Amino acid sequence: MPALPLWFSVALLVVDAVVRVVAVAVVPNNRRPSSAMAWLLAIFFLPYVGIAAFLLIGSPKLPRARREKQRAINAMIMARTEGMDVVREDDPWPPWLASLVRLNRHAGAMPLVTTNSATVSTDYDKTLLQLAEEVDGAQRFVHVEFYILNLDDSTRPLFEAMARARRRGVSVRVLLDHVASLRTPGYRATLRALDAMGADWREMLPVQPLRGKFQRPDLRNHRKILVVDGEVAWTGSQNAVDRGYHKKRYGRRNLAWQDLMVRFEGPVVAEVNALFVTDWYSETDELLESEADPVPVESGQRIGRRLDCQVVPSGPGFEGENNLKMFNALMYYAQERVIITSPYFVPDDSLLYAVTTAAERGLRVELFVSEVADQWLVFHAQRSYYEALLRSGVRIYLYPAPYVLHAKHVTIDDDVAVVGSSNMDIRSFSLNLEVSVMVRGRSFVDDVRAVEDSYRAVSRELLLSDWLQRPWRSKLFDNVCRLTSALQ
Repeated sequence: MPALPLWFSVALLVVDAVVRVVAVAVVPNNRRPSSAMAWLLAIFFLPYVGIAAFLLIGSPKLPRARREKQRAINAMIMARTEGMDVVREDDPWPPWLASLVRLNRHAGAMPLVTTNSATVSTDYDKTLLQLAEEVDGAQRFVHVEFYILNLDDSTRPLFEAMARARRRGVSVRVLLDHVASLRTPGYRATLRALDAMGADWREMLPVQPLRGKFQRPDLRNHRKILVVDGEVAWTGSQNAVDRGYHKKRYGRRNLAWQDLMVRFEGPVVAEVNALFVTDWYSETDELLESEADPVPVESGQRIGRRLDCQVVPSGPGFEGENNLKMFNALMYYAQERVIITSPYFVPDDSLLYAVTTAAERGLRVELFVSEVADQWLVFHAQRSYYEALLRSGVRIYLYPAPYVLHAKHVTIDDDVAVVGSSNMDIRSFSLNLEVSVMVRGRSFVDDVRAVEDSYRAVSRELLLSDWLQRPWRSKLFDNVCRLTSALQ
């Protein structure tokens, strides 16, 4: 084989050097250090693959047009909710809560609203039946938004309820994440069922370049929302799909998802609905103004409605990482205990320091995660953090197989709980559109604490002495997966 000409070899070396220099200048721009370092390592060791990947998925932001829509909706929400803020600095509020409310308001536009009620639901199949019952009571509109929406035996009652609502003349609008639902068996049958009932449906963040619909392909809408007539809202961690997700690899392991959903009444329903309105506007250019008005506080003033609630939306349509800011603030504000439940716990440096600092301050800090998981790389990346957490005093509980503990919630002292769709991982902070609801009220915190107690009763505590005995091969692989998690 003839040797390459000298000029060609020199040109390759020059191009290679230029690429590396440019990468050092460009990659760290507005990017967390761990992410920048991971991208630079990928480009330096695998230059062609690394550059191609960076050009494809290097930007964690939605296209400019979608970000502009988010800003327009935020401005509308701020204008329509002016004066609705419930920010007090007296008892029974903890002294730090007012500043956190202002942080969330600045980041996500939603105010804190009072006189709400919230009911926790952890029975997977029963929750799906309850969603169907809510739809059967609809008189004006039903808004359905799920990361995964799938027609199967478990969700059939919900689909039948939506069909009955359409026959009553109720408006039924449906949003489902394109890629996540497409990857679930039965996707085409699901779309046919939506068409047959006459629902108005759209795929969220579609990856359809031949139709002119394309953005970074791993930016996903991970929210789970059901709103009926602007009076009742459900949100949490559960997708609208069978508990086993119809995946053969899950079936072989008998995996089943354990989730938590919350039913809300009161003014907070309008905030949850505003997220649906935002996502609908982003996908259709149709602004549902008549269905986006806030509910007057007086309508929620009934016995039992005593909770203060604030919806905190987050995702690549916002300028910052709203959920990460809230979680970090909560870790530092906590005075007695922090209990975290997250199926995918892959924190950035700021959150890792916040959690370990809380434990080192003497707080009781507990983390509930699954003994097994469905996301292989994420699971091993998560394991790479266990040693640092355990050494700081965090108590880690492993929820037993074959269940995937998919619930996502945090409780702080006896004052505040956060529930929603957001994991505590880099993907949920930077790449996914998420919904979180911060709730202040001892009664609701106690309800979530009861759920946490049920986890603890069946889980196995992971001890540092046992964890340090794991094989070196596992340590090495966990650390490699940790590096890949930073490629944002």
